Amino acid sequence: MKRFHFMRCFAIALSLLFTTVSACTQTEMEDNHTPQIGQRGKDVIWLPTQQDLVETMLDVANVTSADYVIDLGSGDGRMVIAAAKRGATALGIEYNPALVNLARRIATEEGVSERATFETADIFESDFSKATVITMFLLPELNLRLRAKILDMKPGTRIVSNTFDMEEWVPDRTTLFENYYLDGYNTAHLWIVPAKVDGTWKLDEGKISFIQKFQNITGAMTMGTVEMELRGKLNGDKLVFTAGGTQYTGTVSDNTIFGTRAEGGFWKAAR
Repeated sequence: MKRFHFMRCFAIALSLLFTTVSACTQTEMEDNHTPQIGQRGKDVIWLPTQQDLVETMLDVANVTSADYVIDLGSGDGRMVIAAAKRGATALGIEYNPALVNLARRIATEEGVSERATFETADIFESDFSKATVITMFLLPELNLRLRAKILDMKPGTRIVSNTFDMEEWVPDRTTLFENYYLDGYNTAHLWIVPAKVDGTWKLDEGKISFIQKFQNITGAMTMGTVEMELRGKLNGDKLVFTAGGTQYTGTVSDNTIFGTRAEGGFWKAAR
């Protein structure tokens, strides 16, 4: 019995030692991980964004120290680190723990680890609703999977994508980076999340019916017995449209729009 007990204890100790060594080896491998261009990931292969294009994307989004930037699929962390160097608070969401460890190490070496943080997670299961800027370098079908969630974000949130678009949601701005890199991955697309105005709004002396397709709006304004077609655009919570030859501007705040007419005077709509 004593021999059996000794052997059992020895086996447990050996197992614990092996587990500890394995864990240390795995951690060491992750800490020293060097990503290879084209290596497979959960949804995409790893392809780094050229550093000059990183800066261009942040410029297009007008990132400042007031922003909270979240990079979806942050890889080696270069976008997050660049944003943090501009004074922004930035988070990278990455599925590969080895890349997360690498990004953390680089952020520490660059002296921005307090503002540049990283988490190991699935971007499709993550909450990024508090971001003021979203950056991404994902395939079009992944962008589309995220599109509805992005459109539910706070109006005015800026979305910047390296190269790939979101189909019929046309970018508000597209910037072509002149130095070609990796077979043409050299474009920054910017979208501004628009407020949701689709439907009918009451005016003091009539109504407005908006038909919204992303940031573009059409519809009609009815004043008494006169109905006028309208056409315009949203930029976050700001809208501009023309009806009956008059330009209207306004700010959307939940279920109310406050605005002015180009020819003078104020207007208000509610739903």
